[in-house]
Amino acid sequence: MRSKRRNSRTNQSGFTMIEMLIATLMMVVGIVAMAQLVPLAIHLNAGNRDDSTALVLAQRELDEMLDQPITATTFSDPQGVLCPTTSTCNLGNTATPKVPVGSPVVMLYNRPMIDFTQAKVANYNFSYTDPNDPFALTYDIRWAVITYANGANATGKRFIVGVRRIGGNVPFLPLTLDTMVEK
Repeated sequence: MRSKRRNSRTNQSGFTMIEMLIATLMMVVGIVAMAQLVPLAIHLNAGNRDDSTALVLAQRELDEMLDQPITATTFSDPQGVLCPTTSTCNLGNTATPKVPVGSPVVMLYNRPMIDFTQAKVANYNFSYTDPNDPFALTYDIRWAVITYANGANATGKRFIVGVRRIGGNVPFLPLTLDTMVEK
């Protein structure tokens, strides 16, 4: 009987100390890798929120411009949300047809983009801070207008609207929307 007990003890197997150390090390490496993903996800989420806000601001400004009569050369937002009531927002010039008027425009991959490296042009830009944003980020909104005219009468306009976030801790590329309206 004693020999059976000795055999049963020698057949038992379990984890050795080295196996436990290796398993613990692998688990720690996995946990540390997962823990690094959380701040990255928060960082990317903030960037996406800023991109979405810029897109909404550009679309609002573009919609406001498209709602104006094609012959209008200026407008002012009565609510002061987009174009501040303290200034007039210009909508191009029929005296210079087919020439971009307003903020400087550069061509990038055959697409017009607002050049934010140049100085602001009066009445073709404003800054906007969303009152609902807990971080109070400010956005620089600029635009250029190309007027198509038959004599002194405007027959169409092309609006190029760009938005860039000012400040913050996430890299943010400017966003540009481009559209045209004709009569």
